[in-house]
Amino acid sequence: MTARPVRIGNCSGFYGDRVAAAREMVEGGPIDVLTGDYLAELTMLILWKARQKDPSTGYARTFLQQLEEVLGSCLERGVKVVSNAGGLNPSGLVEQIQQLADRLGLAPRIACVTGDDLVDRLDELQAAGIDLANLDTGQPLAEAGHKPVSANAYLGGWGIAEALGAGADIVVCGRVTDASLVVGPAAWWHGWQRADWDALAGAVVAGHVIECGPQATGGNYSHLSEITDRRYPGFPIAEVDAGGSTVITKHPETGGLVSPGTVTAQLLYEIDRPAYANPDVVARFDTVQLTQDAPDRVRISGTRGAPPPDALKVALNHLGGYRNTMTLVLTGLDIEAKAAWAEQQLFDILGGKDRFAETDVRLLRFDQPDAPSNEQATAHLRITVKDADPRTVGRAFSNATMELALGGYPGFHTTTPPTPESAYGVYWPALVPAGVVEHVVTLPDGSHRTVPHSPTGPAPDIEPPPVEAVTPEGSTERIPLGRVCGARSGDKGGNANVGLWADSAAGFAWLREYLTAERLRELLPEAAQLPVHRYELPNLNALNFVVAGLLGDGVASATRPDPQAKGLGEYLRSRHVDVPTALLEEEEGS
Repeated sequence: MTARPVRIGNCSGFYGDRVAAAREMVEGGPIDVLTGDYLAELTMLILWKARQKDPSTGYARTFLQQLEEVLGSCLERGVKVVSNAGGLNPSGLVEQIQQLADRLGLAPRIACVTGDDLVDRLDELQAAGIDLANLDTGQPLAEAGHKPVSANAYLGGWGIAEALGAGADIVVCGRVTDASLVVGPAAWWHGWQRADWDALAGAVVAGHVIECGPQATGGNYSHLSEITDRRYPGFPIAEVDAGGSTVITKHPETGGLVSPGTVTAQLLYEIDRPAYANPDVVARFDTVQLTQDAPDRVRISGTRGAPPPDALKVALNHLGGYRNTMTLVLTGLDIEAKAAWAEQQLFDILGGKDRFAETDVRLLRFDQPDAPSNEQATAHLRITVKDADPRTVGRAFSNATMELALGGYPGFHTTTPPTPESAYGVYWPALVPAGVVEHVVTLPDGSHRTVPHSPTGPAPDIEPPPVEAVTPEGSTERIPLGRVCGARSGDKGGNANVGLWADSAAGFAWLREYLTAERLRELLPEAAQLPVHRYELPNLNALNFVVAGLLGDGVASATRPDPQAKGLGEYLRSRHVDVPTALLEEEEGS
């Protein structure tokens, strides 16, 4: 093993991301490992649907397209490839890679990590007393009344490390955690041991930063004015050293930006409590420290780790039924009256709301008085229906909206023609004892090894460091919250997370005092009646909020227009609040 940091590059943040990223990463400069993250809770359902049409599929097809462009170069340069693109069928993807290699005249050594798929063991697990209760609601799986179509435990990085140690050029995984794609290669490269908690925690943090590709390099970033290079952002690279500290960077001559702000934004994305549990370690995000080493080079250091819990998270999906949505356009005057009449007429035609298992009606106001254009005078009435019977919510529903065309409110039109129903899924997060999951790696020589689980320990207590800055007093100015902080938001199953950070200690002192859970509910009307969990990360000048239940049963079944809460943070930044004038003057002078 070598003492220099391992350079781990990312080429995919989701299934459907930039296909050219793999080639750009391999050709743009030196890397040691090429990783790609293709899986999300929703992706597992998409892959299940693909397998219903063709049992030989169930993996991320775009990975093969990317690999075809870079496989020869990776083998020539010694670049390892590690990906969770195997999805629900890792062995099937291995076969496809071998066929691709044969066609290209190449001979990569391929390994495969499996053991995460528990869907055929659910009855066995429940019979053994493992109730697979929903982590958000506490309801046991047996009471749900649905049979899951997918159930995948989140595995750690040691199977990947084992495969690389056995000489694998490519490691194909099923459902390992996103961070495991960095933890495994870093542990292999540096020869880490299971109890190297701080180093492992540092790798988890690095993995979390680069897992979503260009979100760490200026993509989806609140402070637009800081992104002066508006070319497509270069995908991120994590240079992980032997102690677990990391420099986040990107290849030269690529767009975007790597700054403490862009890295902070990604650190806050889709997390909950600062003690971030992974199968290999609990990473203490409240201990992370960021420094700008050089342009487009941000060092992450100081991360502390602790033993992981004795249970693994499992992502289950079941079919919830069928849904359909029609959006009616309302224009000009009397918007609310038009909407009420349209809703009444439509459900009278359909025989009432009771014929559907669930209805969701939302009036989305984009209109303004005396609008300077037709478009700016419009609002949308978005109507969604759900039911177990596809015929109930299919064309019988959407065609009925057309009966309002000549006999309803003035100016009637829709955003789409009548549409058929579509199936939707329900996400169900649960836990299983780690000991019931067999983490297996198939090595390039065809042999199989069972990877032991890491030693476990109790959850660490979180003691936030003190906040020394004092909140300015005196006069205030009413301005958008986003003028003094950045934000990033996303989905955690049925929950939404919103992370906010200030650019200074004084800004954080004010934000910490001002933005309580109660104040957040006031600023986010949808959260008014929902549980809100608030966490502090003073080292990052940041707060993280988790709004429980905002997304219902997860993205696949959510009826809100932004089902993954991607815009929630930007909405929060747009709300006007009273900010101390002295703080604004300090921010302008810094």
